[in-house]
Amino acid sequence: MSVVEEIFANLEARGAAIYGGEAVTQLQHALQCAVLAHMAGAPATLVTAALLHDYGHILTDDEDAAERGTDLQHEEIAARHLADWFPEDVTEPIRLHVTAKRYLCSVDPAYLDSLSPASATSLSVQGGPLGTEEISDFRRNPHWQAAVKLRHWDDTGKDPKMTTPALAAFRGMVTSALREEHEDAHG
Repeated sequence: MSVVEEIFANLEARGAAIYGGEAVTQLQHALQCAVLAHMAGAPATLVTAALLHDYGHILTDDEDAAERGTDLQHEEIAARHLADWFPEDVTEPIRLHVTAKRYLCSVDPAYLDSLSPASATSLSVQGGPLGTEEISDFRRNPHWQAAVKLRHWDDTGKDPKMTTPALAAFRGMVTSALREEHEDAHG
């Protein structure tokens, strides 16, 4: 089984769970984020990051952690797991998407007010808004702007009425985002 087949099988098998207190499932959320990224003209690597940004939740299978006051650092779990096959253009926006939320809460009070209740709950266990030095550190990362874009799709991709293509529609894009050394072996 190729890595893309394995990831898609995991998303199909475990993606039916409700996404952390939102009105959509994990898979609906992933697909909505990928569609929003694609509609914005994002490259295949960033569309893949949007699709897989919460893959750490799929791997840990513990959606209620934030409600219990625990940060499982799903972004780190996903980025580390996917780094064996995908380049930093995929894994860094994934790793940074929680920090991007914290960043946006620091620099834009309207953004903080717009968070869904579930996202506001997770923000508190994820460390709250960034401090001044943390903002500077975040902006030094070459992938910070991609992470902010991903964060906006993450916030928007929670619409229970949104229709998306099936997961299979993204197979080619995800395959094209693989590191070159994995394209031939796992394409």
